[in-house]
Amino acid sequence: MPDPVISIQGCASPTASFEAVRGIDLEVERGQIFAVLGPNGAGKTTTVEILEGYRDRSAGEVEVLGIDPAHPTRAWREKIGIVLQGTTLEPTLTVSESLQLYAGYFSNPRPVDEVISLVGLEESAGKRAGRLSGGQQRRLDVGIALIGDPELLFLDEPTTGFDPSARRHAWEMIAGLRDLGKTVLLTTHYMDEAQFLADRVAIINRGRIVAEDTPENLGGRENLPTRITFVLPDGISPADIPTAGVASIEDELGGNDRAAVFETDDAVRDLQILTAWALECEGRLTGLEVRRPSLEDVYLQLTEA
Repeated sequence: MPDPVISIQGCASPTASFEAVRGIDLEVERGQIFAVLGPNGAGKTTTVEILEGYRDRSAGEVEVLGIDPAHPTRAWREKIGIVLQGTTLEPTLTVSESLQLYAGYFSNPRPVDEVISLVGLEESAGKRAGRLSGGQQRRLDVGIALIGDPELLFLDEPTTGFDPSARRHAWEMIAGLRDLGKTVLLTTHYMDEAQFLADRVAIINRGRIVAEDTPENLGGRENLPTRITFVLPDGISPADIPTAGVASIEDELGGNDRAAVFETDDAVRDLQILTAWALECEGRLTGLEVRRPSLEDVYLQLTEA
């Protein structure tokens, strides 16, 4: 197995009067998009700043691209790209001029035109940064992070404040970084963003990692029961429903409708039983919904405990 791009063992760091990070262990492999989730104050930003070399740690071992970020070198700095949650672009410079400016800080930058194409700003190359839309400015932020051709990128909540269309376009751009062979460490509050982009996800809560896995398996998600709901037909009681058992009857549907709600470890079997029963009694499974636990469900369970 190749050496991980990021390796953290027992990392801790105090902030003011409390310990923001309390002994984190984590590895990120080359070529992965790795998402870090957690509520405000959980330790995400502190952890990322330690990895970037901008914050000291009080304990533990940390390696990023084979170097301790507490002792960065210029060569190491050129191997990482950083996109902060909020950045200030020079508003009077065009997209091309902005990238040319930052290219001058690196020994072997990527060609400006190539970076403009990678971030999808070809039609705005001559447009001043101050006149770009929010989504276009974020693309320029990523372009600036890519201009030095880094091996590793840190993206801090890259789509905060975006409308749904702009977010989806940003996701496609970020997913494209994987195709370039880049490793990406992403912090986000959006569960669907992590689901769409990440190869692996870690949840930080109260300074500790409480779960780490693929988005599909995080927190044992693949083993959690499926929730099935439908409108309980008139004249039918919960005892008439031929399943392993209805967990509850809820009045959440509005009007006089009641929802039959139950959880099952074998959704295919119970759906077959339900549909056969509905056909036999000439009934309908109005409002039928089959829902596996989402990444958000698991996240809330782990962070609100």
